[in-house]
Amino acid sequence: MTTDYMQHALTLAKKALGNASPNPAVGAVVVNNGRIVGEGYTQPPGGHHAEIVALTQAGEAASGAVMYVTLEPCCHYGRTPPCTQAIITSGIQEVHLAMLDPNPLVWGKGREQLEAGRIKTYLGEYEPEAQEINESYTKFITTGMPFVTAKFAMSLDGKTATRSFDSQWISNDWSREYVHQARWITDAIMVGLNTVLRDNPRLTARTTEGERHPLRVIVDSHGQTPPAARALQPPGRALIATTTAIELIRANQYADMGAEVLTLPPRDGLVDLDKLLKALGKREITSVLVEGGGLLLGSLFDLGLVDKVLVFIAPIIVGGREAITAVAGEGVASMAEALRLKQIRIERLGDDIMVSGYTR
Repeated sequence: MTTDYMQHALTLAKKALGNASPNPAVGAVVVNNGRIVGEGYTQPPGGHHAEIVALTQAGEAASGAVMYVTLEPCCHYGRTPPCTQAIITSGIQEVHLAMLDPNPLVWGKGREQLEAGRIKTYLGEYEPEAQEINESYTKFITTGMPFVTAKFAMSLDGKTATRSFDSQWISNDWSREYVHQARWITDAIMVGLNTVLRDNPRLTARTTEGERHPLRVIVDSHGQTPPAARALQPPGRALIATTTAIELIRANQYADMGAEVLTLPPRDGLVDLDKLLKALGKREITSVLVEGGGLLLGSLFDLGLVDKVLVFIAPIIVGGREAITAVAGEGVASMAEALRLKQIRIERLGDDIMVSGYTR
C-alpha cells in the first residue's frame, strides 16, 4: 500500500506545476490507520507548502500518522516557515520521501531534523518520477540557470516549413494539445525573430484548465520585431532580448507597450544566449520552452544549452532544398559528434509520433 500513497502524492505534485515556480512542485499525503486524512500540493509562492496543506486538512488525525511526500521537507525559513518543525509538532510518526531536496540549504538536513525529532524516515519510493516532476527546479536551484527544453514539429524528412515558409499545420490536434500542456507548466516560452515574422504566434497556453501566460521571450538581436506582433500584445508579459545594436526609438516603443527590453552585449553580432539564460535565472525563471526557429535552436545546441528535446514527427514528406529544417546553427562535422539523447520516450499522438529525451 505504501507505493499507492506515494503515487497519489506524485499525482498531487503534478497539479502544482505551472503555479509553484520558483518553488518545487510537491505533493503530500497523510495516512492514519490505512485512511487518507489529509493531502495537498504546493500553493503559489508565498502560500503553504504541500506538507502544511496536508497537515492542516488532517488536523488531530495527523498524530500517529504516516506522511508520504514527493520531496524532502524544507528545514529553513524562506517565504514560509520550515515544514520540518510543523511535521514534528503534528505528531507524525513516519515520513516517506521520494527524493532529497537538491537545494544546498536543505539537502539531507530536512531528513536529519525529522529523525532528530524521533520520526522514522524512508527514502527513494518513486524517486525517478519525483525527479522528473522537479527537473526544472533541480537545475535552477543548483546552477541558477533555467531548464531548457527544445521543442519542434517536423515532417518525416525533417522539415518544419515548406520553401514558401508555410508551416501550419505540420502536427495534428493531439500534438498541439500536448504542446499547450507543456506551455502550461513552463515559466517562459522563447522564439527567434524569424518565427515571429513568419508565424506571428501568440505564445500562450490554452488548455482545458484555462489559459495561462508564461513570459514570452523573443530573441531579436537588432530590434526588428513588429510592434503589432501578437506575442507583444496582452494578456501576459513579453521580453525582447536584444543587443546594443537596437535603435533607441524602437527600444522605447517596446517599453511603452509594456514589454521588457533586455539589452545584452552581442556575441558575434547576435544575442549572447548564455548570458540571456543567466539573466532569466536571476528573474527566477526556472524553465524555458524554446519553440524555434532553426537558427535559435541550432545556436542553443551548438552552445550545449539544451537540457531536453521534445519533437513531434508528422507522417508527411515536404521535400525541397529551400524548405526550412528544424535545427540549423553550426552543427557537427561527423556523425560520431552527433548529440545522442538519453532516457528516450516515444508516444503515439494520433498519426503523429512524439519523441522526447535528455541531452545529459
